[in-house]
Amino acid sequence: MFVLGVLTGLCLCCVVSCTYGRWANDFHGRRANEVDKPTSQPHIIFVIVDDQGFRDVGYHGSEIKTPTLDWLAATGVKLENYYVQPLCSPSRSQLMTGRYQIHTGLQHSVIRPTQPNCLPLENVTLPQKLKSAGYATHMVGKWHLGFYKRSCMPTQRGFDTFFGYLLGSGDYYKHYKCDSPGMCGYDLHEGEEAAWEQDRGVYSTHMYTEKAVNILARHNPKRPIFLYLAFQAVHSPLQVPSRYLERYKSIPNLHRRKYAAMVSCLDEAMRNLTLALKRYGYYNNMVMVYSSDNGGQPMAGGNNWPLRGSKGTYWEGGIRAVGFVHSPLLAKKGTRCKALMHITDWYPTLVTLAEGTLDEDQNLDGYDVWESISEGLPSPRHDILHNIDPVYTKAKNGSWKAGYGIWNTAVQAALRVGDWKLLTGVPGYSDWIPPQTFSTLLLSNRWHNERVRWDRGKSLWLFNITADPFERVDLSRRYPHIVKKMLLRLLQYNKTAVPCRYPPKDYRSNPQYNGGVWGPWYTDEDEEEEENDNVLSNYLGRRRRKTKVKRRGKFKRKT
Repeated sequence: MFVLGVLTGLCLCCVVSCTYGRWANDFHGRRANEVDKPTSQPHIIFVIVDDQGFRDVGYHGSEIKTPTLDWLAATGVKLENYYVQPLCSPSRSQLMTGRYQIHTGLQHSVIRPTQPNCLPLENVTLPQKLKSAGYATHMVGKWHLGFYKRSCMPTQRGFDTFFGYLLGSGDYYKHYKCDSPGMCGYDLHEGEEAAWEQDRGVYSTHMYTEKAVNILARHNPKRPIFLYLAFQAVHSPLQVPSRYLERYKSIPNLHRRKYAAMVSCLDEAMRNLTLALKRYGYYNNMVMVYSSDNGGQPMAGGNNWPLRGSKGTYWEGGIRAVGFVHSPLLAKKGTRCKALMHITDWYPTLVTLAEGTLDEDQNLDGYDVWESISEGLPSPRHDILHNIDPVYTKAKNGSWKAGYGIWNTAVQAALRVGDWKLLTGVPGYSDWIPPQTFSTLLLSNRWHNERVRWDRGKSLWLFNITADPFERVDLSRRYPHIVKKMLLRLLQYNKTAVPCRYPPKDYRSNPQYNGGVWGPWYTDEDEEEEENDNVLSNYLGRRRRKTKVKRRGKFKRKT
């Protein structure tokens, strides 16, 4: 009986063991299948280039050869009513937050490398949203959103990895940048540290493309990826391998010739990126966005003809950008999208495509425009606040009177509502600059620019951009009722603005105090002190607001 019992027990153990083994194998098999199962979420490849002018792409009539960009745009959707900001940091901040500059405090200029300033930490960034939706998030290239403390760095703002540079520009080979005499340092980073070991003196467009391709090669395409590739090209300094210059010998203007060669190198990089997306299994479930961050800089070879103005201005040449979407997932390919779009729109559009969540308390200024892009439906966007900058140089002839008592036209501001565009203050350099292809003169000589003389002394303009995209006919005197409506809209926006963040230079930022490298200089004690100051200022701000409310209440009771 004892032996029989033991044998029975052993048999039961074997049954249980076999059953558990089959269950465990089934469980781990299902886990493996879940990992290997193709994702329904699209891979998102966002390419942002630096200072590419509106005309500086083949399909806009340029003499610069861009066969890859032309093909990607022709087989995707060209965005022909697409707006960005006139400078680097503002465009990138709005891409990362989906919010206007007036709502993040970055409404003036760019973030300087010596300023204790960065994209405000209370804003949930696009990569943070995509990461919470299950995406691997990688950044390659230009950051330019501040780095004075470690919590401002890309890997603290939602990116799993970062390889690139923190400042606005630098040497394409040596990755060295001087902000001013005696304020010079190295600026190539892997994660949060200097990338000395990875620096082989390779031209940055090639280096960043190689890095992006390596990321794609290592990643499992069955898991969604967000790759943010922010090229240094084609920002100054004008540097390019000599072999790209050969094809532009016919351009006598040296700046334009070098710039054209840089664009061609960029086009080749896009070809290599596209081939990698196909080679490693991403292409069929991918959405690629291509965008310039602002208009071209004519002094550095760029061109926005026939648009007015240039980088750094609120004329169309500074803010209407080259942009397209390329994806097999588009419902209608090979089309031109004329729906009104702004760089803030990518945040809700991409998060929604990624099956992520948008929170009401984020107060986004962007709209989900995927149906407008993919299906050609009307845009949900009807206006764009290009900006209100309370710090910029005031227009000498601006006044409240010129703004009908609604708005001080000395303040730099720009607003688009439907077909109409309103500008106040000093919008910036306003010439129309034809391509410099056939001139050996530098732009300082104003070679065949169309100079604007009748604009002097003005501080307010109104244009019908749909009918007059080149801003040649100011209609502000003909339609004062439209001007007043738009000034009121500008006033409404201004009431929602937060204080401008533009702190003075902090000399502790000097790279000589950080091993010769540009990087965070705030200590833990500095961060703690800053946090306490913020808590105190927020408390005092709430007290002031409560006091104002009480005073209003007393006034009402007396009357």
